[in-house]
Amino acid sequence: MSEAMVETKTKRKLSTKEICYVALFTAVIAVMAQISIPMPLGVPMTMQTFAITLAAVVLGAKLSTFSTLIYILIGAIGVPVLAGFSGGLDKFVGPTGGFLISFPLMAFIIGFGVEHRKAFKGAYVVALVVGTVANYVVGVVMFCILTKSPVMTGITACVVPFIPTAIIKAILASVLGFEIRKRLKL
Repeated sequence: MSEAMVETKTKRKLSTKEICYVALFTAVIAVMAQISIPMPLGVPMTMQTFAITLAAVVLGAKLSTFSTLIYILIGAIGVPVLAGFSGGLDKFVGPTGGFLISFPLMAFIIGFGVEHRKAFKGAYVVALVVGTVANYVVGVVMFCILTKSPVMTGITACVVPFIPTAIIKAILASVLGFEIRKRLKL
């Protein structure tokens, strides 16, 4: 491979199509965040994780990570794209901030699994579980630190009530995402 080809591959810019996909999924995440059910211990049940998984399946690791980073940055500057039409830095340093800040990590891990699913049969399922667990771990740790709660309280408030819907959202996002990916020929 010539030096020019190597340089081109390492310094590749996003295409217009890729930028549009990133913007589209940033908007999808923002819209899905508004589907929110308040829960008794303060952590709402939202469709953000569905949208993050969907973005990761359709776009892969790099583009879905960009999409979630842009979503987070837009929310951090105060645009009301977070759950409940909220925004601002206070949401990232509050009890549910850990879930928000872990979205790019979740997207990257799941997207990585999508990209490597043919090389390793279980890559996608493993990545889906690891990405979701990473989201929960970061979220629970921050929740416990900020509320000065024991880990079991964090798990009870932030994980246990969400397990059934997390499984359903992961399955639906996977089925829909792989169909979209196939139709877009990604």
